[in-house]
Amino acid sequence: MCGIAGLIHRGKTSDIGSEMTSMLQSLKHRGPDSTGFALYGRGSGGNDNDDGGNQHVMRFKVAEQEEMRDIDIRVKMRARIDDVDARLEKLGVRVLDKAQPTEYSLRYAFAYDGDMRALAAQVEAVDSAEILSIGRALELIKDMGDAGTVAADYGIPGFTGTHAIGHTRMATESDVDIRSAHPYWAYPFNDISVVHNGQLTNYWTFRREMERIGHRFVSDCDSELIAVYIAERIQRGDDLEAAMHRSIDELDGVFTYLVATGDQLGMAKDVMAAKPMVLYESGDFIGLASEEVAIRSIFPNEIETWDPYEGEVKVWRA
Repeated sequence: MCGIAGLIHRGKTSDIGSEMTSMLQSLKHRGPDSTGFALYGRGSGGNDNDDGGNQHVMRFKVAEQEEMRDIDIRVKMRARIDDVDARLEKLGVRVLDKAQPTEYSLRYAFAYDGDMRALAAQVEAVDSAEILSIGRALELIKDMGDAGTVAADYGIPGFTGTHAIGHTRMATESDVDIRSAHPYWAYPFNDISVVHNGQLTNYWTFRREMERIGHRFVSDCDSELIAVYIAERIQRGDDLEAAMHRSIDELDGVFTYLVATGDQLGMAKDVMAAKPMVLYESGDFIGLASEEVAIRSIFPNEIETWDPYEGEVKVWRA
């Protein structure tokens, strides 16, 4: 079933961490297995700095939950982190700040003007290391548990930014682990993330095509394909709205998805419109969710919502 949510503030920032937590907690009945956040802080990677706009934030993990039962896992995780640090130093990456919200997840702010694909490849060459996101604005957090639990573990309330998307997952096909949780970041592209509710019937055909031209996948979840597809279309010269319109024609199945970039939020529904989406729009705020209760969780007053049409694509800019 799953639940998806998105919000965007136009022309201002807000505590999007707390807002998205409230929205996703209202949707936890739609997906008890995992919760994920893609949060966009304007310049959270440090654009206005002495490094010429080359600062980024990387969120990554060095273990999955099932590994935590291993008696030697803490020694292994320490060795993995040391290996990551050594590889980054060899590339000339200047790590500016390190945080470790959980034993197996890390946040690095760093300055680097080299090839981001090479950086990502070096990090993921470390045993069990997996990048969740790299971005100048994006920080992607996902883990097992409901929104309140994940938000508390990772310190999400208080995160100030312009827009966010999120997901509560009910696993129907792939595994219950961080790797299979949403949102998905489009490796190695800065700031593109996707959440999705539905099924893609031509997933394997498109995945093989994307892999043939050099894209990497970390899961067997069809939702990851949408992030990769959108990034590939943007790389080819499409703007976000054009890429999303093309996806309606080329991706088969029943789906509703939200996609975010560094300064935009988009929504798309397939031509059958079988998966729910509710939308609220005012002059300076847009909220979207699988159920109206999520939008109402952050508005104390009465609001008017509506359902997007089949095959509809909408894009908003912060």
